[in-house]
Amino acid sequence: MDFADDPQVLLDRVKSLGAGGRVLIGIAGCPGAGKTTAAAWLARTLDAGGTPAVQVPMDGFHLANAELVRLGRRGRKGAIDTFDGHGYRALLERLAADRGAVVYAPEYDRRVEEPVAGSIAVPPEAEVVVTEGNYLLDESGPWPRVRAALTEVWYCETPEPLRLERLIARHERFGKSPELARSWVAEVDERNAERIRAARHRADLTIDFEALGIGHP
Repeated sequence: MDFADDPQVLLDRVKSLGAGGRVLIGIAGCPGAGKTTAAAWLARTLDAGGTPAVQVPMDGFHLANAELVRLGRRGRKGAIDTFDGHGYRALLERLAADRGAVVYAPEYDRRVEEPVAGSIAVPPEAEVVVTEGNYLLDESGPWPRVRAALTEVWYCETPEPLRLERLIARHERFGKSPELARSWVAEVDERNAERIRAARHRADLTIDFEALGIGHP
């Protein structure tokens, strides 16, 4: 597996992958590792540099809270079976194959903790789609086809103490008490992180989030 800690290396790598077709870059990693920040930076920087790019997060495929309640999964939201993996796979396959029309993707609104359909427009001229999510490298259910739809998948890594600190702070920022934030991280997020780490060797590239110096999650 390759390793990168230089932003320019990442930009050059994406540009080298374009051979007429649309490039889909996936960024995987544990909760709080910096995936969303890295994906936003990559899409924004490519776009500003003349390579049209759009960010399409996997989080838009969270199941609705009402459905999680019905299924008895609301208390472990973020686990692999709390996402519509088949819907995500279908979107990625369409993005890879269809450049004849605008494709609309859902976005996750953290203020209400719900996905919002049709929030992100991917125009035909978009040369790169950057997506990020926990389970891009998983080998169960629809996830191998998710991986197959992506040109490359990068694994985002950040030091564990810092990752946990930022993850707890993020939960607090979106309404959880300090006590609930810590217990959620320990009982939900870290169980998911074990599964995510077990698949990291399947990535094409590991990126050092801190060394890149592209911001904070």
